[in-house]
Amino acid sequence: MILYAQVFGSLFGMLAIAFGAFGAHALKKTCTAEQLKSFETGVKYQMYHAIILTVLGVNLTLETALERTMVWSFIIGTFLFSFSIYGLVLSASKGKKIRFLGPITPLGGLFLLLGWALLAYRFFTLSGR
Repeated sequence: MILYAQVFGSLFGMLAIAFGAFGAHALKKTCTAEQLKSFETGVKYQMYHAIILTVLGVNLTLETALERTMVWSFIIGTFLFSFSIYGLVLSASKGKKIRFLGPITPLGGLFLLLGWALLAYRFFTLSGR
């Protein structure tokens, strides 16, 4: 499980850099300011969660169900949240918005919230020891 956190954290970080550069350079010609802002939000959230996944993979054993659920919540949430935003922005910039992606973004956000809530719960239970 530790490997999953580290691998996904590394991949999400690498892709956030690539997508950020792509958004800053290639999309300026085809996207509105609002679309670029949405794309940047996806990149920021992806990078934030790349960092937390890497930190968790290095610092926790991830042997408990709570810790594994937390990591998978961050992985699934990041994928659903950020990548649905990328799909929405790219498809809208071409005039063919993929509408089914719209409800996926908040679902990804819920997974991210769950991951953070589980992390807070873990810290709270550790402080009681």
